[in-house]
Amino acid sequence: MALADFIPSEGQRRIADAITAAERHTTGEICVHVTPRCRGNVMKRAARTFNRLHLYSTKRRNAVLIFVAYEARKLAILGDTGINETVPEGFWDNEVDELTRYLKAGRPVDGLCEIIAHMGERLSEFFPGERDDENELSNEVTFDDLDDDDDLDDDHHDDDDYGNME
Repeated sequence: MALADFIPSEGQRRIADAITAAERHTTGEICVHVTPRCRGNVMKRAARTFNRLHLYSTKRRNAVLIFVAYEARKLAILGDTGINETVPEGFWDNEVDELTRYLKAGRPVDGLCEIIAHMGERLSEFFPGERDDENELSNEVTFDDLDDDDDLDDDHHDDDDYGNME
């Protein structure tokens, strides 16, 4: 399935608009990346993507990645060090659960827009918006069809319908 089949261009615009709206209230940066495959550990693959996209380059180290491998039925939400050092353990658990429900229902755009709005609210508690804050990362959905996880340890392989979010 191509990206356009999973998230049509209008859906991609809705997601970018949701990110723009959410980031108005926080200095945090929200990014969405989708790919069809992820054979290995989804958190390792998300971390590799986070680094490849240079999401660690924000001034406050407060970027967050929503990573969805739609054919593999896996997802992860990964925050940068500024977020992870500030928020409590399990901070994204509700968002993972909510997005999982939407993905299982075949409504990825609605789910992503919903959790992006919620993430913006939650991030604003720890990283409130500032008057001179600049948008440091693109709000566009990024996509790849790379199968670059061949060398990742498969120590957490699980293909059970979005069942291995961490």
